[in-house]
Formats: sequence, C-alpha cells, structure tokens
Amino acid sequence: MNMNSFHNILIGLSAGLAVVGAVSCATGSRSSAGGEVTGVGGTAWAEPTPYGMVLVDRGSVEMGPQKADSAWGIAANPRGISVDAFWMDETEVTNAKYKQFVFWVRDSIIRERLADPAYGGNEDFKIEEDREGNPVTPHLNWNKAIPWRNPNEDEQRAIESVYRTNPITGVRELDGTQLNYRYEVYNHTEAAKRRNRLDPRRREYNTDMPVPTDVPLISKDTAWVTDEGEIMRETITRGLTGDYDFLNTYIVNVYPDTTAWVNDFENAYNEPYVRMYFSHGGYSDYPVVGVSWEQANAFANWRTDYLKRSLGRQGVYVEPYRLPTEAEWEYAARAGVSENMYPWEGDLTMSEDKGCFYANFKPQEGNYVKDGQLITSRVGTYAPNDFGLYDMAGNVSEWTSTAFTESVGRLTSDLNPEYRYDAALEDPYRMKRKIVRGGSWKDVAHNIRSDLRMWEYQNEQRSYIGFRCVRTQIGFAKGNKQNNKK
Repeated sequence: MNMNSFHNILIGLSAGLAVVGAVSCATGSRSSAGGEVTGVGGTAWAEPTPYGMVLVDRGSVEMGPQKADSAWGIAANPRGISVDAFWMDETEVTNAKYKQFVFWVRDSIIRERLADPAYGGNEDFKIEEDREGNPVTPHLNWNKAIPWRNPNEDEQRAIESVYRTNPITGVRELDGTQLNYRYEVYNHTEAAKRRNRLDPRRREYNTDMPVPTDVPLISKDTAWVTDEGEIMRETITRGLTGDYDFLNTYIVNVYPDTTAWVNDFENAYNEPYVRMYFSHGGYSDYPVVGVSWEQANAFANWRTDYLKRSLGRQGVYVEPYRLPTEAEWEYAARAGVSENMYPWEGDLTMSEDKGCFYANFKPQEGNYVKDGQLITSRVGTYAPNDFGLYDMAGNVSEWTSTAFTESVGRLTSDLNPEYRYDAALEDPYRMKRKIVRGGSWKDVAHNIRSDLRMWEYQNEQRSYIGFRCVRTQIGFAKGNKQNNKK
C-alpha cells in the first residue's frame, strides 16, 4: 500500500547487525592494566517509558487452576513458569487509539493518490531522492500535509476517493473496504534455528554425523491485492535459499467489524452499537472490539513502526510492540501471585464491605447492569490490580499471541513459554485457533477468571474481544515485588 513499511523490513532483516554495528562502531576497549583483559564497553540509548504502559517485572507463577472444580469440569493442573520483564498497556486498546491506526492507513492511501498522476501527480507527497539527489526507495512524505481545506479539483478527488455515500441514508462515510495495511515481518525464531542455517556445516555439531545435504524446507506467507481490490494470501513452501525466505508479507483490512454487535446476538436490538460504538466520540475511551487476531497484530506492527519514525531510530533495533504471550498475560493478570484466580485476592467478584464490583461482567442471568454497566465500560472504570493494570478481568476478552491446541501446556517450555503456529490458508480451520483470556462483559463470574484458558479463531471479530499490547523490557529488571514478599 505504501513504502514506509519497507523501512521496517530492512530494520527487521538487519536487526542483529544493527545492534552489533552500533556497539562496535561507537565503543573502544577500556584502558588495559598490565596486559589483562578488561573487556569492551558498550554504548546504549535509554528507551523512554512507553506511553500508557506499566512495567511488569520478571517473575514466576504457577500457571493454571490451583483447585479442581467438578461443577465446571476443571482439573487442578498448576505448572510453574517464569517470564522476563515487559511493558504492558495499562488498559485495553481503546477506540480512540485504534482509530489513530485506521486514520493513518486512510491518510497513507490519500497521500499515495495525491502523488499519482491520475490525481494530479504532486511529487511532494512522495520521496524518491535524498537531499543530494541520489535515488532512494520511494516512500511517502509525511511532512507534507494533506490539503483538507481548500483542495483543488484533483486533490479533492483523491481525498474523496476513500469515502463513500451511503445509498440509503445519504451519509458520507469512510469506505472501510479500502483500508488495507501491508506489512512484512522477519521471522527471527525460524531464522535462528540450527536446522535452517545457510551453511550446512553449522546445522549439525556432532562430528560423528555427516554434513547434512538436504535443503531445509521453509514456509513463508505472502500476500497481494488483485485489480478488483481482493486481498489474496498464499503460503509458499520451498527449499531454503537465503534470508528473505524468513520474510513474511501480510495485507490486512484494518477496519473493525462493527456488525459484530448484531451477528453475536440474534434477536436483539443492537443496531445503535453498529452505527455508533466505533465512530461516536462518546465511546472513544471504550475498548475497541470487532478486531480479529490478525488485525490486532497489524496494529502492533504499525505501532512499532510509528515509534521508530518518531524516535528517528530507523537504524537501531527497537523492541517491537506485540500481543502478550498467554503466560505473560496470566502472570500479569494475577499480579504474580499463584493463589489468585482473579486479578484480585480471594474468589469473590465484589467487595463484601462496600458492595462494589471488581470488574465488568454478567453478575446474574439476564442482569447485565447489576455491576453498573450494560455492555463494555470505559477503560479504567474499575480498580487496577497490584501491578497497576486495569480490566484484566471482564470488560473485553483479550487476544494473546499463543496458538491454541489441547496439549499446549505440555508443548511449551517453563521459561518464557510460548507456542506459535502461523496457519496457512489451506490449513484446517481448527488449526487457526488463538488463545483469548480474561472474559468479557457478557460472561459470568467463572469465565472472567485469570487462570482459565479460552480460544477463538484468528479471523473472527467479536463484540466482546479486544486486546492490549506488550513490549519486552531491554536491560535489567528488579524482580517482582510481589514475588520478593513470598
């Protein structure tokens, strides 16, 4: 869609080299003492505290239910796991924050068209040469403002091309079908595996074994848009040829499915939410819903790229925003306390003294409003847990990066556990399940527990599923205070 994402590709490909290069070029050896090895220092730049995020220090927790519950068919199967420190959004991603992503995609399309000869061909909206006149990879000029006011005829056509007039109501509205975001991700994990090394002599360290001669098979995702505007996706399997075999291309339509409010609830009058929940300013601070796992990942990628541009750190690796792993999410939700089945202490969902609810959920059959809400609530309405995180139970369920399989708990390590499976288009649908956590405004108290695993298909868009992002912390973490107490 635009070439700005290409910078992210180059950074991803050279991430390791970029960091090494920055250290080796900017540092020197310490003064030696009597010929002793004293080490080589390194320079570092301090990452700013991510906006709206809370630092979750490294720690451990017994993951999973601590007690059996025969009524719900739950077996007690706690498992000790440890996770490194990470930053986490203190609230779920709101409509306002997700709308910034949507508008960025809209504006990138408009800028692309303003530079197109079919819409006047204003070269100021696209950069193809550096200041010395040398050719560079073409990319959009975000310093050139879109002429929202007083555009000429060609500019007006470019701006209006991303809008449509509703044939029934006559209302001018954003054409969500055009809002496709293209990005590329370098799969560092697969590239790092010994079996995928380009030099076959480094794939097998056992000197009793012959040097492998088989060419490793690599699967990579690619995507494109047809002339009719349809997004096409294909997973290619081929023999390893080079680093670009680990580069995956995705094109995702980013507009939320506002019709989820009707499709999730039959025979219910939820049409006002279809029209207003995402677009009306009154819901700006409510969690975005109707966003698939694929769209949530696209948002995280854009958020990372947006940060790099704003910091001017295109040549240095920056820890990406991403969805939390299931283990990170549970550890954070339970505030690192194995005895907590909820984000708070105890097994009650309301204060006995004050009669106040701790979360937004469905307290009784048919009674959604007993906790003070009907559907979602404004983020941060209820008190945070001991880590300073809001709405880790109820409000909306949250996507994690972890793929679901019935045996996921036996497949993962106890150190930073994670199970990834990037399903191909032709894979059976059941292989496209991803783990969601926390329960939502429509769930009973049992389903908002922090120690329970649930799942949804990665392309589904629900009125009760949202997400929040995390970023791995670079450098030393103190260790969780809660764990130090125990």
